[in-house]
Amino acid sequence: MTVVGPFGLSVRDQALEADVQAGLTAVEEGLFEATKSAVPFITEAAQHLVKAGGKRFRPLLVMLSAQFGDRHAPGIVPSAVVVELTHLATLYHDDVMDEAEVRRGVSSANTRWGNSVAVLTGDFLFARASHILADLGPEAVRVQAEAFERLVTGQILETAGPTDGRDPVEHYLDVLGGKTGSLVAVACRFGAMMSGADETVVDVLTQYGERLGVAFQLADDVLDIASDSHESGKTPGTDLREGIPTLPVLRLRERAERLSLPEDVALCELLDSDLSDDARHAEALAALRAHPALEQARADTVRYAEEARAALAPLRECEAKRALLELCDAVVHRAG
Repeated sequence: MTVVGPFGLSVRDQALEADVQAGLTAVEEGLFEATKSAVPFITEAAQHLVKAGGKRFRPLLVMLSAQFGDRHAPGIVPSAVVVELTHLATLYHDDVMDEAEVRRGVSSANTRWGNSVAVLTGDFLFARASHILADLGPEAVRVQAEAFERLVTGQILETAGPTDGRDPVEHYLDVLGGKTGSLVAVACRFGAMMSGADETVVDVLTQYGERLGVAFQLADDVLDIASDSHESGKTPGTDLREGIPTLPVLRLRERAERLSLPEDVALCELLDSDLSDDARHAEALAALRAHPALEQARADTVRYAEEARAALAPLRECEAKRALLELCDAVVHRAG
């Protein structure tokens, strides 16, 4: 049994292990090749986050999904590079919008070179992804374009907030479906599609990816509250301090509005205060960790992971399916 990819995914089949490892290695080479420019400064900025590493969660899903067709088909690795370049581009833009100072343990591009360079570098990565995509055919271009539209729509909806009368939790889950679920779904779709898998298989894996992507983000929401920095690799309560309304906070506010319990109302007021104060931030974090809203957010994470698991039911039994099922467990474990 060999551990590969994010979350310590265990692969028991040597052929699958070899395919996945070879594919991820080729993707890494493709990322560095795609981020080279004749202008050295552009290369430096474009490779900034590539060199910082990352889970390569989406390329892993491309490789596993490709196991349901011709796993050596020529479009598989390029499509994985496209998905990861798109993901990296959104990180450059997100850091500008969030005024983030650190990304993957290094200074964010906006901190190092300023917002304009960060935005333009993200645009450069989108352009390079589109260039690779053009060689994969019009259907691949259409799939990517639709996903990118959903991704941007999700970001806009998050920025705008829920409309009057809209359930904030429902709105937030829709946002995650666009911002995160859409690109994870494309990773699975590309892997299956490029391998020539049956259209039914392509659809199954796309549905799986959508739900797994949302579960993945919900697990991050829970980790931001529940974990210490050693477990999560980032400072606990970062989203809380920045006033980002993640699912545990939304579940708390929902409960406070429904039950009007004094302790819930008081905690909401604390969250609305200035959490740049370390003592106040620590108090809010401790209170949320002990609150039923956190357990409810965990249950939401489990629900989406179980929906992803259920989506795989029509697929034939094989090591790749078992690995995809294990990813559902791994996502839930992160939020445990």
